[in-house]
Amino acid sequence: MNEHALKQLVQAKSEQELAELQVSIQNGGYSAFHQLLEGFKQQIKEMNDTQVQQVLEWIQTAERLFPDPGLFSPSWLHIWKELSEMVSIKTQLMQAVPVEERNGEWQVILDNPHTIQEVVCHPSLTFDHAAYLFSYFRPGLEKNEYIRLQKIQNKFIEVGS
Repeated sequence: MNEHALKQLVQAKSEQELAELQVSIQNGGYSAFHQLLEGFKQQIKEMNDTQVQQVLEWIQTAERLFPDPGLFSPSWLHIWKELSEMVSIKTQLMQAVPVEERNGEWQVILDNPHTIQEVVCHPSLTFDHAAYLFSYFRPGLEKNEYIRLQKIQNKFIEVGS
């Protein structure tokens, strides 16, 4: 199975081509299906406002081809719902932040102020990457945890010698 599983799904022009992809991924097992999922994650990361519906349609096609992704790994039992939820969350963020305000540096912060766990910060991101990470982590938040997407307005950087 090559690394372009999602590309093959997207470019399939017939049910026959989709069936061939289905067999190829089934024969490739875990690693082939994993490559398909990584393609979806990359697509969600790069997705812009005009691509939302198309990405959701691709997820629906993949779900039709692989209705029981738990056969590849139990951790993927609900992957189609999870990917659709990521698209939905990123869409909400794109609707909330106008295109002209998305340039610059962004970061995502995760914290639970009621525990002694460290704050997690993902700095130096583009809006698309930050919105993707937000959509990836948001569904799994535990009680009292929060996630914050923020644009860096001012920064000072010094490097030690």
